[in-house]
Amino acid sequence: MKAIKWSLFAAAIAGGDIQIAMGSQQSEAKGFLEDGQIKLTNRNYFFNHDKKEGRQDASDWAHALMLNYQSGYTRGLVGFGVDAFAYGVLKLHEYGRGGGNVMIDNKGDSHSFSHVGGAAKVRLSNTVLKYGIMQPITPVFAAGGLRILPETAQGFLLQSSELSALSLQAGHFTAATGWQDNGNHDPIKTAYGVTEVDSVSFVGGDYTVTKNLSVSLYASRFEDVWRQYYGSASYMLPISGNQALKFGFNLYRTLDEGRAKAGQIDTTAWSLAGAYTLGAHTFKLAYQKVHGDEPFDYAGFGDHANYGDSIYLSNSVQYSDFNGPGERSLQARYDLDMGTFGFPGLSFMARYLHGTGIDGTHADPHGAYAGAYGKGDRERETDVEMKYVVQSGPAKDLAFRVRQAWHRGDRSTGGTVNQFRLMVEYPFDPYAAMARH
Repeated sequence: MKAIKWSLFAAAIAGGDIQIAMGSQQSEAKGFLEDGQIKLTNRNYFFNHDKKEGRQDASDWAHALMLNYQSGYTRGLVGFGVDAFAYGVLKLHEYGRGGGNVMIDNKGDSHSFSHVGGAAKVRLSNTVLKYGIMQPITPVFAAGGLRILPETAQGFLLQSSELSALSLQAGHFTAATGWQDNGNHDPIKTAYGVTEVDSVSFVGGDYTVTKNLSVSLYASRFEDVWRQYYGSASYMLPISGNQALKFGFNLYRTLDEGRAKAGQIDTTAWSLAGAYTLGAHTFKLAYQKVHGDEPFDYAGFGDHANYGDSIYLSNSVQYSDFNGPGERSLQARYDLDMGTFGFPGLSFMARYLHGTGIDGTHADPHGAYAGAYGKGDRERETDVEMKYVVQSGPAKDLAFRVRQAWHRGDRSTGGTVNQFRLMVEYPFDPYAAMARH
């Protein structure tokens, strides 16, 4: 992993246009309380699985209050601070017990739970070290944030931006909390193999080569399960004032390591996407391919191995990840920004994906993926989404999002499901509210 870190640094220097970051964030610290930020978020979430093939439907409706506090840093050469959070969830409705609860742990008859945690942080110049419970976001280990509560993980996180165009991250985590859980010491698992991992370590970074070109490189170790490497490149080509082309490439390489608790793994997964923007309209095509006898797998959080967000592949969408062994998939997508037509904050999206070529019959017979996929399995998915964010006034930043997915496929890919999500979220900043008055 040290080699990965130094190769990022060398690539940055080779790019030529790198500069030391202007100024030190710590030298500008105003104080522990003075730079503090607090936010209270109301999140209301309705989630419905309309399952076919004789499987029981499942739905949840819940409301969450999420309080997040970030202190500033004490003055001096080295600054100290804390981050803290307190979350509470109330279940408003549930249907389909035993059929796949989708938001709240259905152990017992609990209709509410809370999750509290925090992290201590130390800053020197533009480098921050944190220890505690937090929400890491990297391509190889990322806590999910789109269910009723954000996922969290416990461990160390180092973030550095000493160079203006280069940001580095390194971390070591030993426990996790999924969106259905409230314990801070639940296990990290693999999302698809459901294999428990004693610890996860990673290092990597993101480098802005030019205004329009950026690259990323990361490496991770899931102890006694796999080593995973990630690389990406993103390039935007402006054509005119309201036209642009954007290209994105993502690549993962996963190999079993140590005791190989999930079995033999030798997987390469990649995606290539191109998008054309014309004013309010964006048209996108993406191709994704998985090479290997196992699915492309990533981090799961908590007892339920709730899916995290560390899958930066183009065809990981609302219901399916299109990540089966050998699977190749194609996506066509259309986005519309209604701000151009006098409705700022309103947007629409529609996409269609088709995946074929799945063959899991050669997976390690003693591994975590044995028997999970057949030969010739396939799937397809259609998604539509509408989102509106209030732009001004007392309800500024109040957001509504409606998402509908229709998935059709073999049992290995999730079967036949219609999935509906309705999310309403309102963030409230007490400091900003007091400033207005």
